[in-house]
Amino acid sequence: SQEPVYREQVETGATVLRTAPSHLRFGHVEYFAWSGQGERIPVLIDYLLRHHFPELADGAELFAEVVRRTARLIAKWQAAGFCHGVMNTDNMSLLGLTLDYGPYGFIDAYVPDFVCNHSDPGGRYALDQQPAVGYWNLQKLAQALAGHVDGDALAAALAQYEHQLMLHYSELMRAKLGLAVWEEDDPALFRELFRLLAAHGVDYHLFLRRLGEVTREGAWPASLLTLLPEPAAWQGWLETYRARLAREGSEDGVRKGLMDSVNPKYVLRNTLAQRVIEAAEQGDMVPFERLFAALQHPYDEQPEYEELATPQPAWYCGGELSCSS
Repeated sequence: SQEPVYREQVETGATVLRTAPSHLRFGHVEYFAWSGQGERIPVLIDYLLRHHFPELADGAELFAEVVRRTARLIAKWQAAGFCHGVMNTDNMSLLGLTLDYGPYGFIDAYVPDFVCNHSDPGGRYALDQQPAVGYWNLQKLAQALAGHVDGDALAAALAQYEHQLMLHYSELMRAKLGLAVWEEDDPALFRELFRLLAAHGVDYHLFLRRLGEVTREGAWPASLLTLLPEPAAWQGWLETYRARLAREGSEDGVRKGLMDSVNPKYVLRNTLAQRVIEAAEQGDMVPFERLFAALQHPYDEQPEYEELATPQPAWYCGGELSCSS
């Protein structure tokens, strides 16, 4: 639409249609609890059980499943380098879906405390805070359910959150690193990787993608080394990683195929989106069509879109968005 919309600046109007199996959130339960309508909570629980969780018996099992789904969802966010931006309880899905991500963002260079929302100067919803906020939100949901669901059952379910999140996150990161089995040293391997990524400002997505080119023997891939400002600082970690591959008997070609299937080459980066927006504002939709086409198959090589798979340019220093960005 050409109708003007007044936000941070005058924009042309648009309508976005969001679809989901359900838009019920933690906030619906809280609203009934804190507005003196507690008698509606059992009705809402019954609705959820009948329409979305027919395999569950009662509110206690329902809450335990919400805890499990929330933990797994946030594990996926962390592994994907996805920052939701506005994790209040009213934006948390009771089905464990990603809802209401207005000023969201994928990280470029690995920044643990990345904040994508310009109205979050304190970093409450920073990337590395998302697991803790997920737990806090579940606590608020449990408080709203108290009196309708057994308190011991609520506490027992909450106690499983961290275990569920770390278990799934570990599985996801092993897949992204091409590791087939769990080892006790996994946490140390992950921690050192993240330390190096943060210390050297290395692109998270492209590093994992190009790590798939590492072989059990021979030189390190040139494509990977070009991402590292100080390759020498990475020698220790890379040797440890290669030794791990050898212990597993990892086959280079098979591992690369598996890693490519979970590490996207093409990511919706803010800098790419900004370029598309600027072109569209001038009536040029070709950049949009190209980006949209590339993102339909983010794990494929697609050499015709190679320029869309490069690190964040030095000139781009932004990253925080608003709900109207």
